Amino acid sequence: MKEEEKRDFLLETEKPLSEPLQVKLEKIKRLRKQGKTLYGGGFAPDAKVADLKKEFDSLEQGQKSGESFGIAGRIIIFRKHGKATFCDLKDSTGKLQLYLSQKVVGEERYQEFNELDIGDWIGVEGHLFKTRTGELSLSVDDFNLLTKSVRILPEKWHGLKDRELRYRQRYLDFLVNPEVREVFEKRIMVIDSIREFLKNEGFYEVETPMLQTLPGGATARPFITHHNALDLELYLRIAPELYLKRLIVGGFEKVFEINRNFRNEGLSYRHNPEFTMLEFYEAFSDYKRLILFTQRLIKYAAAKVGSLEITYRGKGISLSGDWKSLSMTDSIKEIGGLEVGFGMEIEKLASIAKGLGIEISDDFGKGKIIAEIFEVLVEPKLVDPTFITDFPTEISPLAKRNPKDPDLVERFELFIGGEEIANAFSELTDPSEQLQRFRKQSKSSDEEERLSGRIDKDFIKALEYGMPPTGGEGIGIDRLVMVLTDSQSIKDVLLFPLMKPGS
Repeated sequence: MKEEEKRDFLLETEKPLSEPLQVKLEKIKRLRKQGKTLYGGGFAPDAKVADLKKEFDSLEQGQKSGESFGIAGRIIIFRKHGKATFCDLKDSTGKLQLYLSQKVVGEERYQEFNELDIGDWIGVEGHLFKTRTGELSLSVDDFNLLTKSVRILPEKWHGLKDRELRYRQRYLDFLVNPEVREVFEKRIMVIDSIREFLKNEGFYEVETPMLQTLPGGATARPFITHHNALDLELYLRIAPELYLKRLIVGGFEKVFEINRNFRNEGLSYRHNPEFTMLEFYEAFSDYKRLILFTQRLIKYAAAKVGSLEITYRGKGISLSGDWKSLSMTDSIKEIGGLEVGFGMEIEKLASIAKGLGIEISDDFGKGKIIAEIFEVLVEPKLVDPTFITDFPTEISPLAKRNPKDPDLVERFELFIGGEEIANAFSELTDPSEQLQRFRKQSKSSDEEERLSGRIDKDFIKALEYGMPPTGGEGIGIDRLVMVLTDSQSIKDVLLFPLMKPGS
């Protein structure tokens, strides 16, 4: 392709351009006309910066390593001094100072190196030495330009402060704010540690469908799509629960999935329409056993990424020891200062809720009202790890009833730092009762309730074949990472959070 036929860079359509950008574009055009290769082939580095620093930190000032190494990375600092040039090269593990002498590489190659810019990717070969100031550096014997950076990187100290811009251009966020990368390294460690823990406990990792003919396993508004070949309306899953329980019916006694779920709902500091959940199911278990199991699992993950003593939103939290457990009504009395219960008249409960600013629909039962009161009065105050048990049956369509009180189910939610982290229950295994619960949901005045309550006949059929007593749980990975990394928003722990289209 002729030079004049090559497409322009996108930024050439952005007017007005800053003077530095105009200068850089002219430079790139000049280098192309000179036949320079600005987007080279592969380069095989044989070392990482962090490893070199660890191995050769003991060199004395002026001492050389004696062997040659090849490293690759991005130029982040450039300092020219006559016939010698210093620059900092950053790879995925750290940065290292490069030293290039015209005497070593020759005048032509030296000038080529000085045509490089901050942001360019290069591969270099050379030997290590300690400068007179004690800085480990690599004396360059040869180099290759791997990729030319067209745009100008933000300056570190003026940096990328605009949070929305950081979320939209996460690649720049990582370049300029290394502490952001550390959050995501910890996220990876959390997921790895959870997977390791569960596999050590004998769980199988499985995959279930993301495209489903019926939305189920949670109460939420789904995303709807259409399959052209089958002419079929489909839903992005809101939860994998009903499929994972089918596996329990089929004889898999311990299963888990680290899954992506999609809910067509609002956004907040702790809600994103696409999010990551851990769900696991264990045959012959129940919610009481899962309380102990959950403590062990989260402590294991927390220890892997740091400590059991953490800080979240300015408050110190200890994850060590046994965690507190309260029933929902006891927590409203002990923490919220109100006494409520199923023995009260529904009008009295509704009056209390309305006094707290809670909107009450005509089809709210006592259980739904009590849960709404809990959410407003208690939930934000649950800073230390706390299990809330004995949930109303009305809001728990997939959980087993408490045999001593039919108004309640065997369910808990775990809260840390005021955030709901986990939701678990003894699974409902009675197909007749499950069908009745679905039918009740499907008649709700709430649209999300109706959609989630559409009857999955195949799931009922699976229960009719018999599901053993089972404990099931979901843990919000994103919120858990928020708490363990003291992140203020779910967007801070998602690589690419959903944003409105921007420039």
